[in-house]
Amino acid sequence: MRPSLSSSPPTAVVFDLGGVLIDWDPRYLYRTLFADTASMERFLAEVTTKEWNEAQDAGRPWAEAVEALAARFPDQRPLIEAYRLRWAETLGGAIDGTVEILSDLRARGVRLLALSNWSAETFPVAYDRYPFLAWFEGIVISGEVGVAKPDTRIFEALIERYGVEPSRTVFVDDGEANVVAAQELGFIGVRFVDPGTLRADLERVGLLGGRAGGSGSS
Repeated sequence: MRPSLSSSPPTAVVFDLGGVLIDWDPRYLYRTLFADTASMERFLAEVTTKEWNEAQDAGRPWAEAVEALAARFPDQRPLIEAYRLRWAETLGGAIDGTVEILSDLRARGVRLLALSNWSAETFPVAYDRYPFLAWFEGIVISGEVGVAKPDTRIFEALIERYGVEPSRTVFVDDGEANVVAAQELGFIGVRFVDPGTLRADLERVGLLGGRAGGSGSS
């Protein structure tokens, strides 16, 4: 379901980062470490799994994570250690179409915030690489809070820290469960598919196109 136009446009937009504004994929690194794709995919599926990485997003220290996994797969230790030591190589480019939308919202005085599942240890690498991250009034990182989306506590941390009014705030995320969690708290949830669809969704709620948004911080 797409958001509907209201009589009073939202005044803020909260963006997820990975998969919405930033292209992140551990394959960017591991393609340089494996001779064939099948072996790489097996390693990512069975060793450095999505669930293993998500624990770092929720606050587990990387040193602890690497040691625990290397104890289970001692013959894979160098490849496991590379995930942390060469983490910067998992970053791709910016998702340009979404950055353009972010710039347009900023020019219109819409309040901009970010809420992302990300390790507190690795986020500074991304922050230094992508200048547009400085456009946000505030960024809440799961690794700093100690819980990750879709846990409602991370949304509540955002609300409390920045005085967010959910009913006047659009939440953009590529994860359906995260969008549902935001909607349950009263946010205007938008599932990110691609920049063109996002632009249409934001026009529909009056933030882009012919109607200006709120006069919040830029």
